[in-house]
Amino acid sequence: MSMVLQKTPQIVVLLAAYNGTRWIAAQIDSILAQQAVAVQVVLSIDRSSDGTEAWAAELAQRDARVSVLPGGQVFGGAAPNFFRLLRDVDMAGCDYVALADQDDLWHPDKLARACQQLQLTGAAGYSGNVTAFWPGGQERLIDKAQPQQPWDFLFEGPGPGCTFVLAQPLALALQAWVRQQAQALQSVDFHDWLIYAWARARGYRWLIDTQPCLRYRQHAHNQLGANAGLRPLLQRARRIGSGWWLGQASLIARLLQLHEHPFVTPWWQGQRWGLLQLALRAGQCRRRRRDQLLFLLSCLWMALFLPRRGRLA
Repeated sequence: MSMVLQKTPQIVVLLAAYNGTRWIAAQIDSILAQQAVAVQVVLSIDRSSDGTEAWAAELAQRDARVSVLPGGQVFGGAAPNFFRLLRDVDMAGCDYVALADQDDLWHPDKLARACQQLQLTGAAGYSGNVTAFWPGGQERLIDKAQPQQPWDFLFEGPGPGCTFVLAQPLALALQAWVRQQAQALQSVDFHDWLIYAWARARGYRWLIDTQPCLRYRQHAHNQLGANAGLRPLLQRARRIGSGWWLGQASLIARLLQLHEHPFVTPWWQGQRWGLLQLALRAGQCRRRRRDQLLFLLSCLWMALFLPRRGRLA
C-alpha cells in the first residue's frame, strides 16, 4: 500500500543495550539508514563488560543523531531498561517514538511504512510481523497479525517490541504513567506486552501489520525469541506450570486497574473456578486459533493442578 507522507516524520528511537558489541553496529546502521524519516537514536546501556558503553560514546561523538543516557546502572533485563528510556527521554519534539533491540536488521522503509499505516488508519500504536533468522541461514515468518480480540492484550503481546512505533500523544501519555508507576513496574518482565496492554486498556487503537518490517536475529542470548522448535515450547510450558504466566497477566491487570472488572475478578488471583470460566472464554483472550486451544488447555491445567502457592496472592 503506497502513501506519501505529508511531511518528514521526526522519530525518536529508544534502544536498550547490554553487551551488544557483536551486532549493535549493524542494528544502528539499519536505523540511521531509514528512508523518508528523520531519526534520533537514544541508547540506554545496562552495565556491560564488552565495551558497549565506550563504543556507543564514540559513535555519539561522531554522529549527532545518536545520544547515550548516563550509564553505570544495572537493570538486569530489557524491560527495566526500556522503562528507563520511556521515563527519561524527551519526546516533546518528535512525531513518533519507536523501540529497537540491539541485534536486529531493519528494512530501509520500516519506519516510513509504520508512519504511513498509522496516518492511514488513525491508529496510535503500531507493531508488525518479523522474519526470524538463525546463524545457519534458516528463516521463518513470525506472524502475530491475527485479528485482535477483546482481551488478548492481557495475555499476549502484538509482536516483538522492536517493531513498536507509537504516535506522540500515546507516547507522552504512556511516559506520564510510567513515571508514576516506576516502583510497581519493577515486577513486569516484558515491557512490550505491558505497553500494548496499557494502550488497549486506555482505548487507543493498535495496528498489527501483516508485512514483515525487520530481520529478527535469533541467538543463544535472546530474552524472548521466535518460539520455534521444541525447546521454546518446553520453556513456555514451564512458565505456565510455575504460575509465572498467570502471575504476569494478573499483575498487568492490577497495574491497569482492571482487577475489579467482571471479566478479570474471577481469575486474577488464580481461583480455580475463575480459571475454568476463563478457559471457556479462550476465544476472547488470544488471537490465533491454535493459541486459543492452547490457552483453553492451559487454563484447565492450572485450575486442576497449579498449587495454591503458585498463584498470585
